[in-house]
Amino acid sequence: MKKQQTGQSMDRVDGRLKVTGGARYFADHQPDGLLYAALVCSPVSSGTIKSVNATLALRAPGVVDVVSHLNAPRVPAYQESKPGAKDGLKIFKDDRIYSNGQPVAIVVANTLERAVYAASLVEVQYNQETHYTDMNASMDKAFQNSRMKDYVRGEAGAWEKAAVTHTAQYTIPLEVHNPMELAGIIAHWTTPDTLTLYAKTQGVKSVQETIQDLFKIPEQNITVHSQFVGGGFGMALRIWPLEVATILAAKKIRKPVKLVITRDQMFTLVGYRPNATQQLSIGATAEGKLTGITHEAVAITSPYEDFTEGIVAMSKFMYACPNVNTKYQLVPLNMSTPVWMRGPGEATGSFALESAIDELAHKLKMDPLQLRVINHADVDPEKNLPFSSKYLKEAYEIGAEKIGWTNRNPVPRSREEDGMLVGYGMSSGTFGAYRGKATVSATLKADGSLVLQSAASDIGPGTATAMVQIAADVTGIAPEKIKFMLGESSYPFAPEQGGSSTVSTVGSAVSDACKALQQQLATIAISNIPAFKTAAPETIIYEDGQLLTANRQEKISYEALLQQQQLPEVKVMTTSQGGPERKKYSMYSFSVHFAKVHVHPATGVVRIKHIVSVADAGTIVNAKTARSQMIGGVVGGIGMALTEEAILDHRFGRFVNNNFADYHVAVNADTPPTDVYFINKKDPYINPMGSKGMGEIALIGFAAAVANAVFNATGKRVRDLPITPDKVLETTA
Repeated sequence: MKKQQTGQSMDRVDGRLKVTGGARYFADHQPDGLLYAALVCSPVSSGTIKSVNATLALRAPGVVDVVSHLNAPRVPAYQESKPGAKDGLKIFKDDRIYSNGQPVAIVVANTLERAVYAASLVEVQYNQETHYTDMNASMDKAFQNSRMKDYVRGEAGAWEKAAVTHTAQYTIPLEVHNPMELAGIIAHWTTPDTLTLYAKTQGVKSVQETIQDLFKIPEQNITVHSQFVGGGFGMALRIWPLEVATILAAKKIRKPVKLVITRDQMFTLVGYRPNATQQLSIGATAEGKLTGITHEAVAITSPYEDFTEGIVAMSKFMYACPNVNTKYQLVPLNMSTPVWMRGPGEATGSFALESAIDELAHKLKMDPLQLRVINHADVDPEKNLPFSSKYLKEAYEIGAEKIGWTNRNPVPRSREEDGMLVGYGMSSGTFGAYRGKATVSATLKADGSLVLQSAASDIGPGTATAMVQIAADVTGIAPEKIKFMLGESSYPFAPEQGGSSTVSTVGSAVSDACKALQQQLATIAISNIPAFKTAAPETIIYEDGQLLTANRQEKISYEALLQQQQLPEVKVMTTSQGGPERKKYSMYSFSVHFAKVHVHPATGVVRIKHIVSVADAGTIVNAKTARSQMIGGVVGGIGMALTEEAILDHRFGRFVNNNFADYHVAVNADTPPTDVYFINKKDPYINPMGSKGMGEIALIGFAAAVANAVFNATGKRVRDLPITPDKVLETTA
């Protein structure tokens, strides 16, 4: 038998295309007659547009048109929207300004340079109104919507009665998606109701659905291409107003229009991790058994949408605690809408919860790892269901051994190396393990090659590679003879790539499609091959790309079967989704992060020296790309912990560090040796592969591990991310 492919370190099937420049991203496409667009954005943060004067811009060389609310084509869905409904920014519908940087016009020209220059010539006058961009100064506006109900298990506020208590406020700043590939789109109306899009998206089918709803044209008239995406992190999970503006401009001009936004516009137009304040209160017995957790969070949203995420979700079930209550509120500010950013919600919430656990352990004079083990939840306390699989204790053991946890001195500021204070910290992470609905077509050709198609996306984790490995294991066909095609709206349905669910969802459909294909081949063999005439379909063995009789005496390869029957190909299409197992089991992926840090005693500069991350994510399909995912999460976590913070000048409601010079993402020099380990034990219930999501848990919890290590090194507790030198020097324990 051929070696099993899942679990191996297989090279990316599209790796050569990417490193040689052969991969075509949305902006690489050049439809005939392509025009270029640039946005004119509001310098005020609240008010109305008094006037738009595009005369000078329209006279500039190469300019085709300037589109604004004064002359934009009608969007049918805008007319159906109820007055006051919080259903998004309706670009170019009216003169209202909600936030700084909001697009007020789009200029189209025959070159990018001419579009950018002409945009600077558009004169816009505003009626400026009072704006609100400071969450702390706007807490009186906090509210809850229907998706944010209070949660109570047992007694609310029970932590206050505990023998040992801890309560503190933790804050997360606004963080911005900053992949190398900027946001944008190419739009081309080939007829008045037929639209072709080249998009940066995490879901071509969701784009198709959104545009259908907005413009009321048939779904089959909308074609979306997105075979390669240069990083998403969540920003490409939806259609943004900038994309609708481009589609409107293309509709008015009747030629293809390309918009690629600028780096500073990435801060205002495509979402962000929202600024959040959390009060985490926790109580335990003198022996360390948790008796109560209260987690209250407030986060920002835009004036026109109520954005919510799972900030308080982890606190409900992570630990065996009889009394838990949570509250989650929003503060609407004159900002654009946030969006799910890698580790959505849970990355924010875990910083508060896992920091508080560490602080409680210090008060108890207990090892924080021991405290977590004592309070390990063997069953889900929120749903009162057994976990489908959970090997978190094993992950704790592996991580502690690999980081050298026994070297940790529980007394803060007690170890030095090379003149630097040394600290060790750890934290846990978790995220739901999901399986959605997807359809895959599988075509076996007479030359023995297999082509799979599904409208999945790939923002970097190696989706096509994982699907090839899954198909190779089911069929026995060599990976080099399998091709997985994705990123086209014409392919069978697949959901967005988000929530760490693509392998589970699309991989299940690949597995089911390959099995259906084998069954069809068996039917052909039974009907036409003498040696298989008396074989019952369920007795046929599939192995190494062959069909075998139950006694293994007769066999025929897939390729020979098709050639003998003069069939150019055999094709099946299969839809796959989860079943009743989700009602019987609680399904989560888990991670544990350990960090060793050095802190300079005089300057407060933090240097992470060693990281160990352990993932409990079921079966690992590709060890190589899985390790890359975990390291990617760590790099994002380093930024979250130490460097990333978008800063607003509240006088103007405007970002002051909207560039790579001043908004500090983690770079190679910030990233220390990182060891990644996998439990790699199959989840028996979630899907045929037994694989659970990994993209989110790679980041969730990591920032707390660093904060806890800094405390161990210095005795200073930083509860306000990022952990910058000034905070290390000024914060009191």
